[in-house]
Amino acid sequence: LMVLSQLPLTPNGKVDRKALPVPDVASSVSTEYVAPETETQKVLAEIWREVLGIEQVGIHDNFFELGGDSIISIQIVARAQKAGIQLTTKQLLQNQTIAEQAAVAGAMANVQHQQGLVTGEIPLTPIQHWFFEQNLQQMHHFNQSLLLSVSPDIKPDLLLQVVEKILEHHDALRLRYHKTSNSWQQINSGKLESMSFQVVDLSKLSETEQLTLLEQTATAQQASLNLSDGPIIRVVLFNLGSQVEGRLLIIIHHLAVDGVSWRILLEDLFEAYEQLSKGETIKLPEKTTAFQDWAMRLVEYGQSQKLQPELDYWLNQPWSEIVSLPIDYPEGKANNTVGNAVNVTQTLSKEETTALLQEVPSAYNTQINDVLVTALVVSLGEWMGTETILIDLEGHGREELFADVDLSRTVGWFTSMFPVQLQLSSKEVGEVLKSVKEQLREIPERGIGYGILRYLNQDEQIRTQLAALPPAEVSFNYLGQFKSSQSQQVSWQGAWESTGANESPQINRAHLLEINALIVEGQFQIIWTYNSRNHDPLTIESLAEKYINVLQNLIAHCQSPDAQGFTPSDFPAVDFTQEELDDLIAEIN
Repeated sequence: LMVLSQLPLTPNGKVDRKALPVPDVASSVSTEYVAPETETQKVLAEIWREVLGIEQVGIHDNFFELGGDSIISIQIVARAQKAGIQLTTKQLLQNQTIAEQAAVAGAMANVQHQQGLVTGEIPLTPIQHWFFEQNLQQMHHFNQSLLLSVSPDIKPDLLLQVVEKILEHHDALRLRYHKTSNSWQQINSGKLESMSFQVVDLSKLSETEQLTLLEQTATAQQASLNLSDGPIIRVVLFNLGSQVEGRLLIIIHHLAVDGVSWRILLEDLFEAYEQLSKGETIKLPEKTTAFQDWAMRLVEYGQSQKLQPELDYWLNQPWSEIVSLPIDYPEGKANNTVGNAVNVTQTLSKEETTALLQEVPSAYNTQINDVLVTALVVSLGEWMGTETILIDLEGHGREELFADVDLSRTVGWFTSMFPVQLQLSSKEVGEVLKSVKEQLREIPERGIGYGILRYLNQDEQIRTQLAALPPAEVSFNYLGQFKSSQSQQVSWQGAWESTGANESPQINRAHLLEINALIVEGQFQIIWTYNSRNHDPLTIESLAEKYINVLQNLIAHCQSPDAQGFTPSDFPAVDFTQEELDDLIAEIN
């Protein structure tokens, strides 16, 4: 590609294609491996290698073509800053090679973030407003959890010190909630509870008894969190014997944690324990922007004029064209509870996952979410008999709205959730992918403004208008890639036993279909959660299989030599339609 300072135009304002210079192919950047040379390039290459889990990274390799995504970009930024390199996620996503990133990176700026114990009142964020709006029956039991397999030699006294340090360092783990007359108040407590950690000795029991008691204990712990008085985190170490790996159960209320937060917490837990086991003092990386400060900035931002164009976007979508999901058992729709929810899981092979991550992006300059959502639109559209699909899309929510805010190491629930109406424009899989990519790129600020306008804007009319939009019956969330680092693989790994129910069975679900996609240790999996009172298992199993088939077809299409093309969002400085761009590229070729 050639970059021009401006495009030659005809007298009537169209691009003068005949006046375009001929690209100098010989001087184009080679895609062959080029080793890092400068110190910054070497540090960034090592960070990429570790986070992406690949053996070799050249300075001209593309971030997305190596399997990168927006969640991984946050991890890379956090590690770069730890190494003294100032880099933002926006810079990383706009400069997609190490050579480009090293050129724009600087030394760490001296931006001061609160490093002490953060206490006091915190405004609710949009996703927290959404949570309390659900008015759940058992809102204390709405958690995320993880069960790890750990060395039988792990020392409980050291682990207790680690948990206490984590509670002190990550302020969101001390959040408290109190009901007022018409709302909920969020407070950052200064109190550290040792009751958050306990040891359960199962070493003298048989393997069968251990499994039974482990799962019983996990179930009880899941229901034991207290939003008003605390704790909102439980850490339980199960001793299964001197020759058997123990289990470490971590339960955190969802109001204080999300997928990105878990990556931060696990890294800190492991590093802090390693430091203590070597006789060192725990030294965690410096805190980034406090959750309290982020929440306050969002409230201010919610009143700004910058959001007016975004409001027009959200209100002017063709909401009237929505089609409801087909229901097998209409009489059961009122019983959409967690207790009636069932999961269907489908996977790709590791080879297909590698192709999805590293080969597919280069065909149409896509990111993984573009591809996963395209497969969803195609499979849902065929099932529903419609070309218009409405879904609630979830994002990590850590958008760079403010230059002096850094959330790369901040723990909390940052998720953004927003309605997206997508149109099926073609039967040809490549054209559908390009179209969905463009529709997703049109969403302002990756959707974070929707929740800010709906819940934080002081204009009641605006809040009412957005609340009146038709609710989506389907939610989709790509949770990113989960893989153990080389050091953690030795002693801390995911375990297979049950962590107990993350949510109370009495809780009413917000969607009829919840779809969560993730990549675990190099293998893509997608989990469809549905209500057994609404849908027959065969219906959802067939839908899940259809999705995987569409995704496999997309992968195969993008691997073919003919699957190459650009879309208007690849050239943000120029106002092209897809047809004009296709014509121009065809003429150049």
